[in-house]
Amino acid sequence: MSESEEKTGLSSEQIASFHERGYLVIGKFLDDGLIECLRTEYDREFEVARKSGGFRNLAIEDTDDVDKKNNAPTQMLQIMQMCERNIHFRRLIFHEPLLDMIECLIGPNIQLFHDQALYKPAHTGGEIFWHQDNAYWQCTPPNLVSCWMTLDDVTIDNGAMQLIPGSHLKALDHTRTGEGGPLLDVRDQATGQDTAVIDLPAGGVMIHHCQTMHYTQPNNTDRQRRAFAIHYMTPGTRNLRKEEHLEVGFERPMLRMKI
Repeated sequence: MSESEEKTGLSSEQIASFHERGYLVIGKFLDDGLIECLRTEYDREFEVARKSGGFRNLAIEDTDDVDKKNNAPTQMLQIMQMCERNIHFRRLIFHEPLLDMIECLIGPNIQLFHDQALYKPAHTGGEIFWHQDNAYWQCTPPNLVSCWMTLDDVTIDNGAMQLIPGSHLKALDHTRTGEGGPLLDVRDQATGQDTAVIDLPAGGVMIHHCQTMHYTQPNNTDRQRRAFAIHYMTPGTRNLRKEEHLEVGFERPMLRMKI
């Protein structure tokens, strides 16, 4: 590995693969001590959120009814901006080895778009339909990248990420999964496509482009699936829906800047 590759954390082959396929599997990345810390804090934040209602259940229509969210037969639970709730996840968004890889893909000026914890409990974990992230975000330029990491061993059975290589090259029209439903869907356009299934160990990392089509199936196993995603962008990114620039602030800090 060259001196420049050591600095960025990615080889030229990995960079080329990401741009061609729209994703890159890193594998085991976080050390065991950090994994245990993040697991403890993740569980603590979900316990607090379940009591206060400070989470979403993406398997049902959005609601402020805490009992309805907690007792729904299907659970696809989301906490946005863990980095604003918990110092350990705040530190994680500034994790230098992660930023070294992201710098290689989007450049040296890196801003947080947002983060999210995505939890599929054992037996009742819901699916996330085929979609491109930027169909939700409506950001331009559409060059955001996501670091998806696992706090448990993840296979196809308990909700591993499935992606369609090369799908990041074209934005697709999405439909809603139901009247007022929270999720978008392009499953018809995924039919017949070659699919990559990304099994990861606890502490594993996979990076993907904001237009890469991806999906996770329900978790009907006796193993929970705790995942966490950090979404990165370049400064100056605009939200087309709100017609505004995504300014630097506590919720969207600069994570790395080089002049």
